[in-house]
Amino acid sequence: MTQQQLLNGLRIVDLSRVMSGPYCTALLADVGAEVIKIETPVTGDDSRHFGPFVDGRSVYFSLLNRNKKSVTLNLKDERAREMLYALIDTADAVVENFRPGVAQRLGVDYETLKARNPSLVYLSISGFGQQGEFKGRPAYDLIIQAMSGLMSTTGRPGQEPTCVGDSVADLVTGLFGAWSLMTALFARERDGQGRQIDLSMFDAMLALQLTSASRLFASGTAPQRVGNRHPVTSPVDCFEASDGWVVIVVSNDGFFRRFAPLIGKPEWVEDPRFVDNLQRARNEPALKAAITAWSRERTVDEVVQACLEADVPAGPVWDLQQAHAQAARQDRGRVAQAQDAERPWPFVLQPAVFSSGDPAKVQADPLLGAHTDEVLQGIGIAPADLAQLRARGAV
Repeated sequence: MTQQQLLNGLRIVDLSRVMSGPYCTALLADVGAEVIKIETPVTGDDSRHFGPFVDGRSVYFSLLNRNKKSVTLNLKDERAREMLYALIDTADAVVENFRPGVAQRLGVDYETLKARNPSLVYLSISGFGQQGEFKGRPAYDLIIQAMSGLMSTTGRPGQEPTCVGDSVADLVTGLFGAWSLMTALFARERDGQGRQIDLSMFDAMLALQLTSASRLFASGTAPQRVGNRHPVTSPVDCFEASDGWVVIVVSNDGFFRRFAPLIGKPEWVEDPRFVDNLQRARNEPALKAAITAWSRERTVDEVVQACLEADVPAGPVWDLQQAHAQAARQDRGRVAQAQDAERPWPFVLQPAVFSSGDPAKVQADPLLGAHTDEVLQGIGIAPADLAQLRARGAV
């Protein structure tokens, strides 16, 4: 069985849009799930209109909606909702990320669908969960990064809070979504029961911050920004070289015994200021100054090579273009070209490599409504009926 067949036979109706839900379902589509993306006629998913664009098509949308089918349905039309219900009757799971209350108004909430399909697994993604004071608030990635505490620990001391350089709250929630959906489906194999999953972006980001949580729980004090330093272990930081930046991770006493002679400070191995991690953390400014003086006299490659030869963890700070180039050189296969479209950009795949060993394949993101006729005819809608429904804007 190839990687693209691992979830063959699993049908997911995807009512989500933009990023968190679509990323969740893309991960499952990568490994063979049939993901039927329901979109609004004419306009489609909002992210079809997000830049950057190539030949008028959104690269952002493409990366998130590979390997899926697009069906257009106007959920405000009664007949369109009936067709959606018939489709969901054949599905294993539904994913939605409406603001809480919207699914119920549209008639696609869990209780309504469960009455028709008791074994349905229903994933609800929202900013702050389906209950509570904040449930109705709009939630964007930056807002979740800010309110979850992540921004308060990101950046340099005394400077403004800084967000992570990608939509990490959306993406992490998508990862938790894929994990929780498969957990519920596996449980259903044992007990036959469908379930609703209430997944909050805010909760997902709290779960991600384990290092910061350990400091909070241990001290009762919220951790603050420390820049690129590790908040507990030293020296673990980013250092300037003559032609760029490197990170060096001296995470225990054994590493430090090898690292101190490397930077011309062999006596520091016995120095009370640096004898263990607690003392090194207290005297971090002196460490930083000495390491920086050493690293600035060397290129990035020279610093990294010297550290690796001494068995001290280190690595260059690459930009994304360099990182992708190195991944291609290492033949990890995490970037692939779509098989069925004349597209000038590659697709970034999920990172799990299964032992089937087959090359990763991608079906390009679908044109809006490209699979409407195929999917709806598959649940018994006649072509003549589809033509009439299309004429009135129901599909």
